[in-house]
Amino acid sequence: MRVILAQPRGFCAGVVRAIEIVERALARYGAPVYVRHEIVHNKTVVDGLRAKGAVFVDDLDQVPAGAVTIFSAHGVAQAVEVDAQTRALHVLDATCPLVSKVHLQGRQYAAGGRTVILIGHAGHPEVEGTMGRIDAPVLLVQDEAEAETLDLPAATPLAYVTQTTLSVDDTRGIIAALQRRFTDIVGPDVRDICYATQNRQHAVRELCRQVDVLLVVGAANSSNSNRLREIGAECGIPSYLLADGAGLDPAWVKDAATVGITAGASAPETMVEEVIDALRRLAPIEVTIMDGLVERVEFRLPAELADCVA
Repeated sequence: MRVILAQPRGFCAGVVRAIEIVERALARYGAPVYVRHEIVHNKTVVDGLRAKGAVFVDDLDQVPAGAVTIFSAHGVAQAVEVDAQTRALHVLDATCPLVSKVHLQGRQYAAGGRTVILIGHAGHPEVEGTMGRIDAPVLLVQDEAEAETLDLPAATPLAYVTQTTLSVDDTRGIIAALQRRFTDIVGPDVRDICYATQNRQHAVRELCRQVDVLLVVGAANSSNSNRLREIGAECGIPSYLLADGAGLDPAWVKDAATVGITAGASAPETMVEEVIDALRRLAPIEVTIMDGLVERVEFRLPAELADCVA
């Protein structure tokens, strides 16, 4: 069996930064440190940090006054930040800088008198955080049908921003529908879309030209991992999402000569290696890496952790 690994795959710079913030906070301040929501959507990562002394909470009222508290990579609403200040929490913000950029864009559009449309998935932590960061009503649009039925006059000054785990391809149809309906609408350049999402989706499309089956390593609640699996299916390739090697069903690859593997932006490479080992237990395999982009993006850590070694 041939196994081809997507390039790029797995951790993006925002996830690397978020995990490193938790690890360095533990090294500097000692356990426990408190993290609001999962730092990233991956159980293995979360469990590993929990074992080191991170405590994951749903709400800040579960955090003792004055404790070291970390906001997840998905970002938080302004009200959460105010609550943290009121309770004198020592906050470290692990919000991905690309998410913070969306927050800033949304606020700028609203300040300019435009009604802001957020293209994203209802209930996603990033969407909730973004809507709570813009000091004006925000309209959530999840698909083209919702874009077509927005109850607004055609000349309404509008602006759109997008959830970062959506790619240009994910949002193209929605943006086109909005532009058909409304005469005064602006939005960020496509270059402002999350590089990692776009790169991983492009790589999967290329990979699907070479394989019989696609395996996507990632958590069930990971938006970008689910989208990678959907893209494989759209390409006509049997595609499966699995958290690790234990999740591999031998029936998926029974008749496959070539298996492709990718990983969502919050999935560690160790999970990819587990899946490869699970395949190796089924048959002799030859592993190669497809040609693709090598990402060299790095994001700065908070200044108070910059000189700390985890």
